Amino acid sequence: MVCVPLRHVRIAALAALVCASAPALAETPRDMLIHAAFSEHSVPAALARIDSAQTLAAGTLRRVPGDKEAALVAAMAFGYRAKLTGSRTGAIAARRQFEQLVAQDPRDPERQLALGAWHTGAIFKLGRLMARAVLGAQKGEALTAIDRAVALSAGRASVTGLAALLRLELDPADAKGRALAETTARLNASTPLDQIMKRAAVAVLVPVHAGDTDATGKLAARLLPFGALDGAN
Repeated sequence: MVCVPLRHVRIAALAALVCASAPALAETPRDMLIHAAFSEHSVPAALARIDSAQTLAAGTLRRVPGDKEAALVAAMAFGYRAKLTGSRTGAIAARRQFEQLVAQDPRDPERQLALGAWHTGAIFKLGRLMARAVLGAQKGEALTAIDRAVALSAGRASVTGLAALLRLELDPADAKGRALAETTARLNASTPLDQIMKRAAVAVLVPVHAGDTDATGKLAARLLPFGALDGAN
């Protein structure tokens, strides 16, 4: 029989108790948006997560009005809700929020990308002329914001990958979109969104390299946030 000192037993028991009682790491508002955009299977479920993220971000902003992360998440949640519900007034209000965020910090790549994505999403859904007439969306502004985001991103896969998909969604033969996808496929992916975008870049390069522009455009759209969600487009 092996005798174990009582103090070791107590330490082991205490460690087990702590591990058993420790709560799981809570989802951040950003995590909620990522899950809604890429993992949910229905519009109602996605909207529920979006609303939870927006509520938490709004609470943070009430406590810390200058919190940059909370401001971005709140604006993105607002924009996502407008996208999924098809609200014209919501979409226009979201554009203004993104424009304000960019004006406050034009060197933030995520703010630039969010603005560019708003424009490309509207153009893809309504067409270039209708999107400009109804929502004020413009391709030139979209590409300018996307290019600024990439230049400011210091090689983050989440930014270059999204930029590649946005460009290829609008123009499946876009040379810069192809180059960004190839760059993203070679980058390190340290965050969940980086990993999602790296996988997306690798996937979209298959039809790109095959010269299949129809498949490229469809796959790029499907790989973007809510692209695989029934009833979202």
